[in-house]
Parts: sequence; structure tokens; C-alpha cells
Amino acid sequence: MLQCASLYTLEVDDPQAAVNDIQDQLESKLTLLANSVGIVMCNPEFIVSGVLSEVAQSLPFELAGITTASQAVNDELGEMILTIFVITSDDVEFVAGATESVEEDVDAPVKSAYEAISAQHRDAPELALIFPPFGLHAGDRYIQAWENVIPGAPLFGTCSIDDTAAFSECETLFNGENFKSSITYILCYGNIRPRFLVATLTKISPLTSKAEVTKAAENCVNEINHMSAYDYFDQFKYTESCTFTPFMIEFLKREDYDGVPVIRGHATFLDDGSAVFYGDVDEGSMITIMLCDPDDIEQTTRQKLAEINQMSDINGVLLLPCVVRRAALIGANKPLLELESARDMLDPAIPYMMGYAGGEICPTSVKDGVPTNRFHNYSLVILVI
Repeated sequence: MLQCASLYTLEVDDPQAAVNDIQDQLESKLTLLANSVGIVMCNPEFIVSGVLSEVAQSLPFELAGITTASQAVNDELGEMILTIFVITSDDVEFVAGATESVEEDVDAPVKSAYEAISAQHRDAPELALIFPPFGLHAGDRYIQAWENVIPGAPLFGTCSIDDTAAFSECETLFNGENFKSSITYILCYGNIRPRFLVATLTKISPLTSKAEVTKAAENCVNEINHMSAYDYFDQFKYTESCTFTPFMIEFLKREDYDGVPVIRGHATFLDDGSAVFYGDVDEGSMITIMLCDPDDIEQTTRQKLAEINQMSDINGVLLLPCVVRRAALIGANKPLLELESARDMLDPAIPYMMGYAGGEICPTSVKDGVPTNRFHNYSLVILVI
């Protein structure tokens, strides 16, 4: 048995009032079972004011999550809000924590954290929720580090962000603490069967067709169609606006490629004309320039929300849309469209939390019990439990 509830407070300056909000909602919405945990998201101002710390100390379970730009739960949505998604169960156990700093290396801190956990939990988790810091490494480094210690487990989560242009205030969160360079996490053991949905962009730029990545390593693309990445993009005048241009990647050379492309965001160009992306782009992949179109964002979001309503045995839903989708909607004067769509379309009986993401981590499929964990940009990823 597993149950969920979404809680929130708008009290950014009054810690006791915030605690009262959360406690009142928890009491009215949920009876805690043997094991409980909370996913927390908030604007960084809730850290500065001490609200996050006080709320965390008031709860009888642990919290892990991130700062973000705007959020929604069943009863409220907006930017200056703290939300908690509570999961409670008699037959699922939760282990939450924070790694040591991953600024210099990801593998060793993740391995160390998991070794401490595995001393008490010898079985592998059925689901790992991971919340890495933004900007320290390409997103695939986080996936690889966790797959090294829990191969075969589905990974779901996002990097931290905030509402500043450079994400300068973003933090990962564990209980009342906040971190610039640690991964926070929740590992779920036992009778939990996660399901995943991914909404991605569908509109291809009219200026280009598919091209082959002819030289690359990890998240650095040196050549496309045997031209420098810069020269290739310069043909289409994308070198000045690449930061907000999505690129569809088909991992044709990967043994686990399931036919589902992923979207990559571009970070920068190097002096030699190479292009650096936020996630890996394999040599031999096919790359296609896409469009980040507000109408497409609305359509793809609403399509996945409709799919959720058609599913059975739903205890709760966690939705993580990319922050660049939000930026595109702000440009179209629809800043809350995805949040409002969730509020308006989802069955009100389904507890949910929705918060903007800085790089989405979610399987594109699960075959024979093995997930194809992927790092995404420009996408909406969804966990249904």
C-alpha cells in the first residue's frame, strides 16, 4: 500500500505560519504509514528566511529536493511557494540523504553514499530519485555514477535551478540543509512500481535536416558532417542563438537505444569550433535542429496530462518540465501555462507536484525490467507511482 499527498505554503517570511500550513494540510490529507518521505521544492527565498529549516524540523520524515523557479500542487501554483510531495507506505522503505561534494568528481561521492546505504539494504532499490546540482557536470555524469552502483534501477529527477538568469542561487536540499555541490537523493525499496512518461518537442527547424555527428566525446561535439560544429551551425545562423535552440539526438550506435530520441541544450562553443552540450552526444549519432515553440509545448504537455488520466492505479504523480519551456512560455506571455494545464486537466483526486527542472532525468523506456535512463533538455518528464 502506498499513498501520497501534496502540501504547500506561501509563507516565505513567517516560519511558524509556514509550519502551521504544512502541519494542517498533512493532518487533513494523509495518515502516515510505517515509512514516509517528502520531495521538497521551493524558491531560494524560503532558505534565506529560515522557513525551509523550520518546516523540515517539524516533520516526522526526511525531505530531499531542489530549489526551482515555479511550481504547482493540487491546491496552489506560482513562483514564491514551497511545496512538499509526501509518499507514505507500509511496504516501501525510503532512504534519503546527500552526497559529499561532487564538484571535482561524481563517482566517488555517489559510491561512498551508496556503500553506506547498502550496508543496511542489500537489495537494489526499485526507484532512485536524484537531485544533482546544476552546472558542475554534464547531466550524463550523474546518471552514469548512479548506474555504476545500482545498475538496472530506474533514475528520475532533475538538477537544481532558481528564478535568476544564471541560476546563481540554486541549491539542492536535504532536510533543513542546502548545498551548492551535493546530490540529494531518495532511494525507494520494496513494493513500488514506477511508470514514466516523456513529453518532448516535435517541431523541426525548416532550415535543416538530419546530420551525422562525425567526431565527439561525451558532451563535446567536434564535427558534424565532417565540418566543425561551429561551421555547421553557422550555415543556418544558429551560432548566435544556440543557447535557446533545442537539438534532437538519435543515439543510433548505443546498444540500449530504444528508438526514442532525446533533446539536448547547447552550452557553449570552444575556440576550436567544438560545441559543448549539457548532456552527452555520441559520435555516430544523428542530430536535428528543433524549434522551441510555445504552441508545441502546450500541445505536448496536454497530451501527456491526458495520458495520465487514462492510467489506472495512480497514487501520485511528479512532473518536471524543463525551465527553457517556461522561458518560451514567458516569451509568449503564458508563464504559468504548463502549471495551469496540470491544475485544470489532471483528475483532482490524483495528488501531484510539478516543478521546473534544470535538466530532466528519466527513462525513455523499460524493457525486461531494465530502464534506458536518459538525461533530457527541453522536455517534460513524469513519474507515476
